[in-house]
Amino acid sequence: MAFYIVTAVPKHDQLGELLDRLRENEFVSMRPFGVSVTVSLKGARIQPDGTAIWEEEDYCSPPLAQERAAVLDTYFDELEVERVEVGEGWKRIDDLPHLFPEFAEMPVNDT
Repeated sequence: MAFYIVTAVPKHDQLGELLDRLRENEFVSMRPFGVSVTVSLKGARIQPDGTAIWEEEDYCSPPLAQERAAVLDTYFDELEVERVEVGEGWKRIDDLPHLFPEFAEMPVNDT
């Protein structure tokens, strides 16, 4: 398995829908990535330049291919990935504000 830090430009007109779907855990049943993408997006942060950033576990080549097709490309543009060690990405972004503040108390390093 591989872990990536993901940066992406949110489609602001779609974030309300994404938040609703995350609240309902709609992605959890998607195999094989549903739990990982749900935890990752709930833990996503927002950088000063407005880009979203999170850590995500993935097995695809290219990285996040299935997640992009099923979820990410609907809500984000300009996705970029950087390989990291598990937990390293979350540590790097821990001090940034949450993209979805209501999930701020949820642990993210248990993927």
